[in-house]
Amino acid sequence: MTDTFGTDRTRAAVLAAWTASTARFREDANAEEDFALGGYRDRLIVELAQNAADAALRAGVPGVLRLTLRDDVLTAANTGAPLDATGVEGLSTLRVSGKRDEAGAAGRFGVGFAAVVSVCDEPSISSRETGAVRWSRTETAAAVASVPELAAELGSRSGHVPLLRLPFAAEPFDVPQGFDTLVRLPLRDDASIAAVRRMLAETSPALLLGMPALTTIEIDLDGSVRQVTADGWHVVSESGEFTPDEVAALFADRPTEERARPYWSLRWAVPVASAELQEPRPLPAGVPPVVHAPTPSDEPLDLPALLIASFPMATDRRHVAKGPLTDFLVERAADAYIRLLGELPRTPKLLDLVPALMGKGELDARIRRAILRRLPATPLLPALSAPAPAVHTPSFAEAEVYEPDAEWQVEHPAKEPQEDGWVVAGQEAAVVAGSSELLAAIADFVPGLLPAGWPARHPAMGSLGVRRVELADVVDLLSGEAVEARDPSWWRSLYEVLPADDPESLGALPVPLADGRLVRGPRGTLILDLGGTRLDLSGDGLDLTPLGLRIVHPEAAHAALLRLGAAEATPRTILEDPLTKAAVRESLDSADPEPVARAVLSLVGAASLAPGEAPWLAELALRGSDGELYAAGELMLADGALAGLLAPDTHLGVVAPELEETYGSRVLEAVGVLDGFAVAHDSDVLLDGDDCDHDLDGEDDWLDHVLHLLPELDVPPVVPEFAAVRDLELVADWPAALALLTRPPLRAALHPLRVEGVEVPSYTAWWLANHPVLDGHRPRELRLPGADPLLQGLYGDAPGGLDEVALGMLGVRTTLAELLAGHGGPEELLDLMADESIEVDRAQLRALWIALAAVEPSRVAPPGRVRAVLGGDIVVAAAEDAVVVEAPDLLQLVTDRPLVLAPYDLAESLSELLDLPLAGELAQGEVTSEGETRQVPAEVRSLLPTAPETYVEHEKLLVDGVACAWRFFEGSVHCTGFDGLARGLAWATGQWNDRLAVAALLHDPTAVPLLLAEADLS
Repeated sequence: MTDTFGTDRTRAAVLAAWTASTARFREDANAEEDFALGGYRDRLIVELAQNAADAALRAGVPGVLRLTLRDDVLTAANTGAPLDATGVEGLSTLRVSGKRDEAGAAGRFGVGFAAVVSVCDEPSISSRETGAVRWSRTETAAAVASVPELAAELGSRSGHVPLLRLPFAAEPFDVPQGFDTLVRLPLRDDASIAAVRRMLAETSPALLLGMPALTTIEIDLDGSVRQVTADGWHVVSESGEFTPDEVAALFADRPTEERARPYWSLRWAVPVASAELQEPRPLPAGVPPVVHAPTPSDEPLDLPALLIASFPMATDRRHVAKGPLTDFLVERAADAYIRLLGELPRTPKLLDLVPALMGKGELDARIRRAILRRLPATPLLPALSAPAPAVHTPSFAEAEVYEPDAEWQVEHPAKEPQEDGWVVAGQEAAVVAGSSELLAAIADFVPGLLPAGWPARHPAMGSLGVRRVELADVVDLLSGEAVEARDPSWWRSLYEVLPADDPESLGALPVPLADGRLVRGPRGTLILDLGGTRLDLSGDGLDLTPLGLRIVHPEAAHAALLRLGAAEATPRTILEDPLTKAAVRESLDSADPEPVARAVLSLVGAASLAPGEAPWLAELALRGSDGELYAAGELMLADGALAGLLAPDTHLGVVAPELEETYGSRVLEAVGVLDGFAVAHDSDVLLDGDDCDHDLDGEDDWLDHVLHLLPELDVPPVVPEFAAVRDLELVADWPAALALLTRPPLRAALHPLRVEGVEVPSYTAWWLANHPVLDGHRPRELRLPGADPLLQGLYGDAPGGLDEVALGMLGVRTTLAELLAGHGGPEELLDLMADESIEVDRAQLRALWIALAAVEPSRVAPPGRVRAVLGGDIVVAAAEDAVVVEAPDLLQLVTDRPLVLAPYDLAESLSELLDLPLAGELAQGEVTSEGETRQVPAEVRSLLPTAPETYVEHEKLLVDGVACAWRFFEGSVHCTGFDGLARGLAWATGQWNDRLAVAALLHDPTAVPLLLAEADLS
């Protein structure tokens, strides 16, 4: 066996060094273990690939690495320069790389091969041209044990030795055809096999991208072969060599070995869809999102691209070391990333490569910030229009003399578009959400406008500095000289491509008018010509010019304007236009109102408006028959119903006959000219003095009356629908007027209103009720013919021929009950009863008192005079003289006073209602004479079963010194004679109505059977 690489000398030198210093032995053993179990614990495949790449680089051939796992043996065959003595020395030492003078070499630190120690105890390498070398943990342990000075140290380490420090000569073994070198690694155990399988499965194109000299990795896993290449990636590379001054500045804190390699390199790689499209795609799942330096580190990099750079590494070989060299490379990486973006297709996919601000680690964040500082000013984005001009002027701060009149110079950042269009920086770009057709239409107004498909709300837009222009802002830009020369057809083409789902943003959209104006906002404009059909409004020559309408130019008319508030011109939409309403409102003050009147009357005729449908038309200025101008609502038709009802010399005029002849009475009525009474209509009317103002006669008095009927409220009540007949105060012919007012449709204005749950009279009914409109009488002074007989004599009869229900709504009296239920009815009845000119018979009076007894006293103010009975006559007496009798035996004591007589059980109610005393309150009713107690005849019990056993008979009964026929006093009946006894017994038993029968029985006891029979019939 030939010791090609001088392994004997190497072992001897190492053992001598260890023997001379056992500390050196411990240091080598600990260092190898640290690298194997620490920084290089999972780097086996990476380090094998790195050595293969460096071998290919030295030989100047394409690097190919074949990794094969069979059972428990991993082999790695590679092309390139064979193993030599320097390489063996590098593999058998720590921190001493044999590649320090090789620019572009992946291995830099001389410790990478230590990764094999984590899985293998017997590694070996054979090159086809130069021979083989091996390492053995067993043989190394034996060699160390043979040295007495090291035996004790070996024992304290439990036999653990540094595997790679003692190389051994080996017999060359077969290298696969097409390869130059083979590394053979018998795996230590099942855990090692599993770890290697995992590392082989995780091998990705990122490994090749970090080692350009290596073109292919073939992985044969138990006969299943896959090939890893770097195809399908777009790569940007940068590299350079440091000058001595730069080395001194940037490597001051780096080890000597690194300062001896004054090179730097980096590359960005991003996967692309295909070689032709080159559109970026997300990183494959198998590519670790970390910084590669050039092999994978533990520095996270959450960018959608792979970064491989010669960052200086910390001693753990897994993290990038801080310092000026790292700072330098961060800036170069940002420059290269900008270049990468510039080389990729300018499609929206580019936005996915724009980094967000927050990174997953410090280095990631620094790289992001460096990139983001450059992005806004870098031309990367395609544009449909040139960027906005950049304005430059000489700096006043730099000028020797202040020049206030210095000329401003305007320059475009890019003078001309490139072959494929404008390319702009993010800070020059603008994005509008919309279709390609819309963007093409507005490109001239939005500098640096991105094409369709670029998402306006993508987070990257903010990082790039792209200005998001909302549709409403685009509409604002459609102004000034930029649009003055645009013909109406251009505007129509713009309307064609506007989105239909954002009417709010398009509210101020310019619209060209037929008169040459350009107005803001479709709302309020009218389209006369849509879809190629010209709207014919009246037949011949209707001139709408006096109305000042905003008519859309026919060549600009489009259905989109209708969605945005324009109205398709019909007679009704033209009439409802605010400008038409304004022309009508101002027509009385116009110097020439006739054209407005002609236009409006023609439109009303074409629209077939019904009277009252557009009440605002009543302000239209029209000529009267006297040649004067009137508002239409103050004119009457010459042959109309109203003209014959009113008194002469009212403020109303008669419409000019030529107008009635030209347009007809139907059109004139529709604009408010009066055929019959005008009706004021309103809704949601607040019942207070400010809101309820319809210029009606006595409206304030009606309002006070209504509010008086309602309970106290914190806020004024509301009437949902209000209707009132106007001009009632002008009527002279009331019979004819009432014939109209009591029939539909005017009859509806008589119906009462319901406010806050209370029924109150309408204005029209209230006004009529309070004016002498029925044969010179107020309706409330009359009753319906044939109405309640109890009202006979109190009210006159209303004239016949009118609807009785309507008359009832006017206040004409119908029944006593309805009178008493109405507001003020009881007081009105008491006033009439106290009127001496009115005759009331005794039966009617009794019935009236019975009805009044049911009235709540709080509704009535006590009267000053009352209708009463005095000595058998019906009189009107002062209230202070009258008395209410509550018991029949007290009548004998108050015969000298006017008596209010009603059923005794109602006496207390009447006393309270009228504020009059009861008879028992004026007379004590004490029996002052002596009498003899007698038995009540037994026959009486047949009529009065509960009659007392006895009574007191007086020869002359005195009560309060007054001779009386009977008195029921302190539970006893006192009387003189049978008639007094009968009354006393009937009152005492509560059978007052049987008093006459009892008297007859007492006079003739034999009449009992007949009296009982009569009682049965009652």
